[in-house]
Amino acid sequence: MTLERYFDWADQLPWLNYPFWGNSAIRWLVAVGVALLALVLLRIVAGFVRRRVQRITEATTAAWDDGIAQAMQATRGWFLLVVAIYAGSTVLELPERARDIVQTAAILALLLQAALWGSKLLRFSIENYMSRRRESDPALATTVAAMSLVGNLILWSVVVLLALDNMGVDVTALVAGLGVGGIAVALAAQNILGDLFASLSIVLDKPFVMGDFIIVGSEMGTVEKIGLKTTRVRALSGEQLIFANTDLLQSRIRNFKRMQERRIVFTVGVVYDTPASKLADIPQMIRAIVEARENTRFDRSHLKEFGDFAVIFETVYYVRVPDYNVYMDVQQTINLALFEKFAAEGVEFAYPTQKLFVERTERQGHTGG
Repeated sequence: MTLERYFDWADQLPWLNYPFWGNSAIRWLVAVGVALLALVLLRIVAGFVRRRVQRITEATTAAWDDGIAQAMQATRGWFLLVVAIYAGSTVLELPERARDIVQTAAILALLLQAALWGSKLLRFSIENYMSRRRESDPALATTVAAMSLVGNLILWSVVVLLALDNMGVDVTALVAGLGVGGIAVALAAQNILGDLFASLSIVLDKPFVMGDFIIVGSEMGTVEKIGLKTTRVRALSGEQLIFANTDLLQSRIRNFKRMQERRIVFTVGVVYDTPASKLADIPQMIRAIVEARENTRFDRSHLKEFGDFAVIFETVYYVRVPDYNVYMDVQQTINLALFEKFAAEGVEFAYPTQKLFVERTERQGHTGG
């Protein structure tokens, strides 16, 4: 039974049976009605789902519903229109070529809309991850930007390939050509790509982050920025040092920000005229002074060696906080306390001196007659 049989009253209006592009006017009217009804229903459903997800988002603290809500906001009106037109076209009797075109257009619209949804979800996931890690890992922004770029590139590449495949293009040869071209580009830009992947390695492996004080070879400073190609370090003297990321990964990096406590070794020299009993007491004097300071942990103090002009004592202790200024403050108080203690005990600090010993001998002369 054809569609026209459902409309007996149409016989009273001959123009409704007038053929137009292979279909009667009444069939075209029904197709338009179906498309309009589908468009209205799709908008109602989309609005309902959006409001429902929004209520769930407001009632929960989970992140996944926020991502769905943002993805729903990426739903485009033209996508709903294309779907509605496709629904209306099912009523029509179209040539195979025309139906293939309509179907291809619907698939392309779906792929494009899916790419927009995926891009929105990817962006939300990255922003959500950054918001949770930004304070603990300031360098994450660089990696996230690179990963977002790579993710969107992969997503849209897949969508384009699927679209071309649905349009009848042989994507096998295209993929093979892209592979060969990709190899050629990689060889031509291997230094840039090396620095890019080095940047990803730095941020994912985290040998250092922004704000860390590092030493690379003979250069040192505070990390200011980790870029896609270079890392920038502010030297103590004020200038900015720029390192290629690949060079950093190939270097031995000393990261002082990761220091949990600082090991300190210092020496004190006293004169050789110091009595043996005083020499034996000096390690205990130093120990008492070090242990009296805050944020310190005493390790050892020994008479290490006899120098050219001093008896040398070596002391090792730990400052429990890594801050360099704290260490210098502690060492300063130790030095002042040692100066006062040695003065009170009559112990003299050694300084470079030389003693000249002169031995006089008498020569007796013999006279002959």
